[in-house]
Amino acid sequence: MPYLIDGHNLIPHIGGLRLESPDDEQHLIRLLQAFASTRRQKVEVYFDRAAVGKAGHQSFGQVTAHFVVREMTADAAISARLKQLGKSATGWTVVSSDREVQAAARRWGAQVLPSDEFARQLINSQRRPQREEKPQPTAAEVKEMLRLFKKKRNEKSD
Repeated sequence: MPYLIDGHNLIPHIGGLRLESPDDEQHLIRLLQAFASTRRQKVEVYFDRAAVGKAGHQSFGQVTAHFVVREMTADAAISARLKQLGKSATGWTVVSSDREVQAAARRWGAQVLPSDEFARQLINSQRRPQREEKPQPTAAEVKEMLRLFKKKRNEKSD
């Protein structure tokens, strides 16, 4: 399930990151890139108060960072994105502890995940790589493989 993330709302919940830090947004984006690649999920993160001339969006692999113009908030941009998604918003998770953002997400049918809970998931995803489950063969596939091996063994002994 893809994520819409209120970036400045999430940063205080991640140890070592501070809103006052000049590179807090870039550090969060790097964490989100690792998360998105291990989970194979699309992530959109919104930051308000973009510096003059820095408003817009940038792609970082599966992460798209939206730097919102000063006249608008990240909350309003997330609400606008939910409206744009319409019915497909039900397939998204919104990460924010802001009650208004959560209410907008619920109105559009999106899942809501508070920032502190997502921060724990994000940090845990950095600690241990997720193991990819190997598909197990069905009984019919095992039977067919045994038949083929037996056939091949019989051909070699001839």
